[in-house]
Amino acid sequence: MLTLPETVVREPQAYAYRTFRVRMNEMQKPASEGFPAIFALLAEQGIEPVGAAFYNYRRIDMADTLDVEAGVPVARSGRDSGDIRFGTLPGGRFVTLAWHGHPDKLEPVTGMLIGWLQLTQQPLDMDEKADGDHFACRLEIYETDPAEEPDMDKWVTELAFKLRD
Repeated sequence: MLTLPETVVREPQAYAYRTFRVRMNEMQKPASEGFPAIFALLAEQGIEPVGAAFYNYRRIDMADTLDVEAGVPVARSGRDSGDIRFGTLPGGRFVTLAWHGHPDKLEPVTGMLIGWLQLTQQPLDMDEKADGDHFACRLEIYETDPAEEPDMDKWVTELAFKLRD
């Protein structure tokens, strides 16, 4: 089930993240290697997560690889450790859409959202380059806690894409 897209203003947000370069069929790698390590570092440094885990797609080349961050919003930044970093997600106008269903079915939902943006002439904050599309912020936010709802067909995922100012 989809909700209608809406435009919202998001404030800049501190976050902890780990960057991965993967192919589309390797998207389980950021989840299995990224999120547990991030949560362990946050616990070690006494930093509270303040929202749901997400993927931030920084670069997409569908024919080759993606640069994606496994991230978690935090109350405050901490000390970088190994390949886990702290940063700030940009604020500004975002288009958002909620998807109720299995996260593996997000690709056509994302395509529909991008089509809607083109139809309504709202450009994403991105640059097209030879190595793919580079995004200021393109989030896939997992609002459902897997420990509370193991049935992925019942998950809620929010897409939040930064619009060009």
